Amino acid sequence: MKRLVDKLQGSGSLTAEEWKRLITVRDPEITEYLFERARTVREEYYGKDIYIRGLIEFTNYCKNDCYYCGIRRSNGKADRYRLTKAQIMDCCRAGYELGFRTFVLQGGEDGYYTDEKMTDIISSIKESHPDCALTLSLGEKSYESYKAFFHAGADRYLLRHETANEEHYNRLHPGSMSLAYRKQCLYELKEIGYQVGCGFMVGSPYQTVDCLVEDLLFMKELNPHMVGIGPFIPHHETPFAQRKAGTLAQTLVLLSIIRLMLPAVLLPATTALGTINPKGRELGILAGANVVMPNLSPVTVRSKYMLYDNKICTGDEAAECRFCLQRRMESIGCRIAVSRGDYKSQN
Repeated sequence: MKRLVDKLQGSGSLTAEEWKRLITVRDPEITEYLFERARTVREEYYGKDIYIRGLIEFTNYCKNDCYYCGIRRSNGKADRYRLTKAQIMDCCRAGYELGFRTFVLQGGEDGYYTDEKMTDIISSIKESHPDCALTLSLGEKSYESYKAFFHAGADRYLLRHETANEEHYNRLHPGSMSLAYRKQCLYELKEIGYQVGCGFMVGSPYQTVDCLVEDLLFMKELNPHMVGIGPFIPHHETPFAQRKAGTLAQTLVLLSIIRLMLPAVLLPATTALGTINPKGRELGILAGANVVMPNLSPVTVRSKYMLYDNKICTGDEAAECRFCLQRRMESIGCRIAVSRGDYKSQN
């Protein structure tokens, strides 16, 4: 099995059967070797630096009805909110003072925020903080909308594909949504010039090892700048309320595999990972991740942006999150970098 790890590190590619063997590895000696190789590759590109992204969850309204998501349209018990432009700007100002040089605007697919409103918010953030990067995570939009946001100053776009297997996609989403369109959006974002991120849930309902192989092959083809993966965690007001969560072990293995397959990728240790295990984010970094995303949203709305149950850090002030993560990263020999934390080209 060590040979497979070495082969992946050398070529970034395996046969379908080899992918399956590596994805399902459970031997502690092999997994530790995989983690060690992934850390080595990460340090070749990024050293001991861990990049922080200031997450601003600005709306929990969403037109979609994804079966796994707590802010799905059909959840009548969700306490909905929208942040004003002034509130968003306040979040950025506070974040800048704390050393954040990337802001992430994330929300449901909310038609209230028209292209005009979004381009105004984007350009205002960039005018106030020209040395910062701005990432958007707003779901599926038209090519024209993506282009308008890019020209207004957005640098990056996160759009998790959730699964690259069409049958699996259709079991996670209503018929109004399409994997083909989701993939089209990702390719259009790259064409426009964004640093692009995709990703999926680990252990989502109906996911098979073959699904995970397809995810890896799709990401290899797309060659994104960022990949966001985290364990599936059920939400009590969704059709998947009684499903089991994804595991820490499987998520860590996949983080390491992705690091070896896409050596320069920006790879978060997600809040979901920290939710299923108190040391989840540290373990994610030790498995090859190099990004953490503390929350800059107002504390008054944190608990309302609940994609899954028991989300951590919903009551912490931004400064608490920032310095808590700094201590956590230092405890494993890494350091928080005060920088935009851009993708480092392999060329």
